[in-house]
Amino acid sequence: MGQKTEVPRRARLNRERVLEAAVTLADEIGIDALSMRRLAQEVGVVPMALYKHVADKEDLLDGMVEVIIREIDPPVLDSCWRDAIRHRVLSARSALHHHRWARQAIESRSKPTPSVLEYQDSFAGIFLAGGFTPDLAHHVMHALGGRMWGFTQELFGGSGNPKGNAQPPASPDAQAEMFAHMARLYPNIVTIATATPHDDDSVVGRGCDDQYEFEFALDLLLDGFERLHRRRWTSER
Repeated sequence: MGQKTEVPRRARLNRERVLEAAVTLADEIGIDALSMRRLAQEVGVVPMALYKHVADKEDLLDGMVEVIIREIDPPVLDSCWRDAIRHRVLSARSALHHHRWARQAIESRSKPTPSVLEYQDSFAGIFLAGGFTPDLAHHVMHALGGRMWGFTQELFGGSGNPKGNAQPPASPDAQAEMFAHMARLYPNIVTIATATPHDDDSVVGRGCDDQYEFEFALDLLLDGFERLHRRRWTSER
């Protein structure tokens, strides 16, 4: 009697597996192309099976944001508030750099989920534990804005789009002609844009180093927060 061939059993589907699969798929195709049907194909089930674990695509995106937040380093204990904030912001930036669609997902949420609120609450807690008054902590949280998540609205262009959606680079001759045109119309912009050589692979603008510019602005904010904190600043007039 021949031996029976055992068919490997597929791991039981649950919400965590669905979300992890969705994150992996979004890394490949972006969230605009992500659909419940496409995700169902990826995990090997019929689309209706997904609805046992996620209510709809909005619930799916909420859960995917939760997965990203779990990848961000937790607050560093026994650290000064400035180092703790800086470390967490840069960890968030690293996570979002790995998942190019994450910024779009975060910005598209119509209301904060518990995981988003917990993330924001951890920042407020760091400031309060560092001796900031609730008044000052309120204003510095506003000032941080998207930097809390590791991104900003950049001066020379958006950084939220996946590289796959970027326009193909122009030819060297076309670039030279465009640069000359810019120099004639906007000489001051060209002057400052060419003042410091940086990397070519940039989403801020050609020749800019995104990471350097982000950390430069983040440190300016943190220095300003520290000065206000030492002055016992208050918003009361």
